[in-house]
Amino acid sequence: MRSFLLAAVVALIHSSHAALMIKGPTEPVLEGDMVTLECLNTDGDLNISRVHFEFFSEYMQGWNQVWWRSVRSYCFYDRAVEVEEDGEKAYLRLFYPTRFSGVPVRCVSDAGNATEPEYVSDSITFKVHYLRGPSLTMEGYSRYMEVPQDVKVRVGADVVVKCSASSSEEPSYFWQKEGSDWVLPSPLLKVTKASALDEGKYTCLAKNPSVESLNVQRTISITVLPKDAPWYKTTNGSLWLMTSCAALVLLACVLCVSVLLCRRAKKIKTSKGPIDDHSQKKPIYRTSVESIPSTCMDKQPLV
Repeated sequence: MRSFLLAAVVALIHSSHAALMIKGPTEPVLEGDMVTLECLNTDGDLNISRVHFEFFSEYMQGWNQVWWRSVRSYCFYDRAVEVEEDGEKAYLRLFYPTRFSGVPVRCVSDAGNATEPEYVSDSITFKVHYLRGPSLTMEGYSRYMEVPQDVKVRVGADVVVKCSASSSEEPSYFWQKEGSDWVLPSPLLKVTKASALDEGKYTCLAKNPSVESLNVQRTISITVLPKDAPWYKTTNGSLWLMTSCAALVLLACVLCVSVLLCRRAKKIKTSKGPIDDHSQKKPIYRTSVESIPSTCMDKQPLV
């Protein structure tokens, strides 16, 4: 009985280990990198040339085979996926791996079926790290427009600038002032009741928490104007003046187009159209009505 149980345990352990093994990148994958996955045969009985790769589709809720395909870039076609084998290993090269970031991938032998452990490997996932930006938005300023390089405010005004970046993970933000040793660990830069001491260059630094080399920054200048400075010299005043002028120009264009359309419609309404000569019928002669014989010289149109 004991030997039977031992044999059963050995068989269970053996069946729980797949003959195929998949390996992925050992270093963090950055946006723009190419990823190569390897499929190895640990058994020796399987033919590596009869192995394919599969990825799990959340949308389809199932495994789908990775096929060689290309993507169009400008006027050329670039390889997106490539599958190769050298007799010992099978390789899956992903030239644009962002699509497969966080997606389970495995290799499967065509000799058996994917429900049998010896014919399918365990799945692996990898993550593509990226960091884009940053972009700056200012309180009281249009969020649809870039914050200008030089922010101008009057003495005593408040300045609130938000720094944001697109990243594979929530980035860390730091504000620094040129020539100063203070560092503000926040995406928000707040300057309350600005004075001449607040003038200077401020830099927002965004960092990806997983990859130290991924960091981006953006610098702006804050200029503090005298309290009696004209309103249109401030950043918000310039924006208001610019948008007002644009609105007036647009309104003038709309009015001009409306006037032209009205004049054209009035002209069409009052003018007479051309006579349709094709609608005129041929003249009817008296002889055709009265049936009285006469010479051609006597024929007169019936009016």
